[in-house]
Amino acid sequence: MIVSARIGAGHDGAAADLARRLTGRGCTVDRYDLVDLLPAPIAAALTRGYHHQLAIAPWSWQATVTAFHHPVPAAVAARATRAAERHILAAVRPDTVAVVATYPLASQALARLRRTGRLAVPAFAYLTDPSVHRTWIGAGIDTYLTPYATARDQARRLGATDVRIVAPTVSPGFRPARDAAETAAARRAHRLPPTGPLALVVAGSLGVGRPDRTAYDIAATGLAAPVVLCGRHPTLYRRLTAVPGIVALGWVDDMPTLLRAVDVAVHNAGGLTALEALATGLPAVTYRPLPGHGRANARTLDEAGIVPWIRGPRQLPDALGAALAGGGDPPDLFAAPDPAAVVTAPAADRTAHPTVRLARRRRAGHRPPTRSRV
Repeated sequence: MIVSARIGAGHDGAAADLARRLTGRGCTVDRYDLVDLLPAPIAAALTRGYHHQLAIAPWSWQATVTAFHHPVPAAVAARATRAAERHILAAVRPDTVAVVATYPLASQALARLRRTGRLAVPAFAYLTDPSVHRTWIGAGIDTYLTPYATARDQARRLGATDVRIVAPTVSPGFRPARDAAETAAARRAHRLPPTGPLALVVAGSLGVGRPDRTAYDIAATGLAAPVVLCGRHPTLYRRLTAVPGIVALGWVDDMPTLLRAVDVAVHNAGGLTALEALATGLPAVTYRPLPGHGRANARTLDEAGIVPWIRGPRQLPDALGAALAGGGDPPDLFAAPDPAAVVTAPAADRTAHPTVRLARRRRAGHRPPTRSRV
């Protein structure tokens, strides 16, 4: 059983790839969305509140994430998940052998169920960000999984005892282009300029932050043409399509092909897209990071030597030029153990074939969650 949340796309992306890996090991996988398991007011605060904070008052999200590093605000946030607990328990089937959270408040719910004895199977939390705040960590989680040594160390300082380094949850579709012909085909598929360096500007699934300013700064260097991934932000898309020299893209389903079409990824959050770029063999840099988790991730990735953080427009030409030149290889995060192997290990001694049940439930009042196969 995997519990994620549609807050951005990184948490669901990790859940989807983990489900793929578990299925490959013979498990049956159903997924749940924490947003669907919570009362409507709390669900709205998690989804619309997050977006509005970043879009309207970014300073408030910085304050929120800072508060999450302290015990009292983190505990208050964790208590908001109590309403989801009975739905989570209703979804645990007799043949469930593990439950995994890919969202911090889901981790809190599983931790509380585990330490109170109501959840009888091992609980895991997959840390989706390189920087870890306190709401990820709860007494009761058996094992934390992360691709980052920095996240492991931060989790341990916050009280986590068993933290394992595992491979990033990135789809195998993210791979380097086989040759120049495949790159050219990828550019044609996305209607991109056929020649010249391209810098993909990524601002998450919601297109938050100021990716337009990032695009203007990149264009001003003359080193690459900016391609802005606007996601679910139609206003941003319409505004940038009118700007000469900038290519604006709406929602893109085929991210592996898009990443093979460009020469560098410029992101502002340091989440799943950074890992996908590294898996594609694409250099990545952080620029104008989002307040809160974006800046924390930028600092952590930079200090770990994984993705450099460009601090301002004056540093952009040199840093972008170095990235386009392919200088330096980041640590190989993909050589670590498969997270699915760690999740299924506690059930290895069972005589019955392990089955992990996961489902996605759509809101229907406070009835127990219904299941649909992913």
